[in-house]
Amino acid sequence: MSQTVAVLDIGKTNVKLALFDDGRLLWEKSAPNCIRPGPPYPHEDVESAWNFFLDALREAARTHQISAIVPTAHGAAGALIGESELAAPVMDYEFTGVEAIEPDYARLRPPFSESLSPKLPAGLNLGLQLAYQKWRCPDLFAKARHFVGYPQYWTWRLSGVAVSEVTTLGAHTDLWAPRQGQVSSLVKALDVDHLLPPLRRAFDPLGPIKPEIAARTGLAPETQVFCGIHDSNASLLPYLVSRQAPFSVLSTGTWVILMCVGLSLDRLDPRDDTLANVDAQGRPIACGRFMGGREYAAIAGGGGNPDLDAIERVIVSGTMALPCFSGHGGPYATTKGVIRGEVAPRDRTALATLYCALVSDLMLTRMGATGGDLIVEGTFAGNLLFCQTLGALRPTQRVFAAEDAAGTARGAAMLAQWPPSYPIAAPMPVPAAPIAGLGAYRDVWTAQIGLIGR
Repeated sequence: MSQTVAVLDIGKTNVKLALFDDGRLLWEKSAPNCIRPGPPYPHEDVESAWNFFLDALREAARTHQISAIVPTAHGAAGALIGESELAAPVMDYEFTGVEAIEPDYARLRPPFSESLSPKLPAGLNLGLQLAYQKWRCPDLFAKARHFVGYPQYWTWRLSGVAVSEVTTLGAHTDLWAPRQGQVSSLVKALDVDHLLPPLRRAFDPLGPIKPEIAARTGLAPETQVFCGIHDSNASLLPYLVSRQAPFSVLSTGTWVILMCVGLSLDRLDPRDDTLANVDAQGRPIACGRFMGGREYAAIAGGGGNPDLDAIERVIVSGTMALPCFSGHGGPYATTKGVIRGEVAPRDRTALATLYCALVSDLMLTRMGATGGDLIVEGTFAGNLLFCQTLGALRPTQRVFAAEDAAGTARGAAMLAQWPPSYPIAAPMPVPAAPIAGLGAYRDVWTAQIGLIGR
């Protein structure tokens, strides 16, 4: 039976409420995601986000009969929760002060062979955030009854039920051992196992919304709240149920997450920021990451997408962007980005597009991906030249673009009707563009990359 599902989508840059019915986007509204400066450390402005969601739910409920709510969020945040409220603020993963405990944390960090979670800058390893809160904020930490992933924080806020969930625990947290399908040795070493609530599946209903939320939003009191999921894994769901491995999904937004279903984990290398995420069924997936959306914006200097003429002008000029322009993620996160050569302002989006396609190609190659379809999800799906350039760089793989930028929320909505019985919208095939000089340009770019120390 058809039902309207509301998805709370909490990204690094924006928060969004989106409504779906059998995979069709019905309504959406978004707002900037804000970070507060602290003390005790920079943290997510959860109250602003919460008020946005309640107001948006009330507005949406005037015209739609919402029967279920599913949260999805990025994977580098977690919440210490007490009896009825946060025990400590939800740390912003860009807080570099967390690195002050690295010497002590390094003694507890599981080996990569166990966690398949590379050492990442700032607070991108959730285990490091948790250790910082325990060691540097003991008064706040002592108030905690549970530690939950960020999607499950919103689940708890809506329903009052605290749970753990594997896609969040498995998202480069150091807290999960993907091959074993259990918590890692860090959980015991930090003595935090008592804080992890029971595991539930992403598609499990946990109960109705709290009565006060029904009263404030006008939603029916029986509106079900589902467990929720890590955002990149939400993007993967439509393809897990509609395709056979091998295939790869590039989930793009602030981050570009390359997820290669069916690919061996043997070539994952922590120096490349390649890792294993865990899908909604608990299976490890070979992945790579770089902060492509932010790097694109830094290089392009503004919005918009290029045309083929602009791409070819940049190639002819020999101008190149070399990593890294965000300071976070990818094989060269600690290297300061540089543009070699001159580029006209009108061609900066072309330079940014070439850069992001080349980094994606480089990481897929290092991971060992050689076959299967490539599906581009999110903001880069709307950049035709990104998709065409990627296709030209990877002639053994067909490139597809998702139909819109709502893939993460659409995937999360599927959890309320799992497995989905309605047809899954197929992405559009994107033929590779005949780009003159691209091969030679890549050779020079790759040679320059090879000179960067790691």
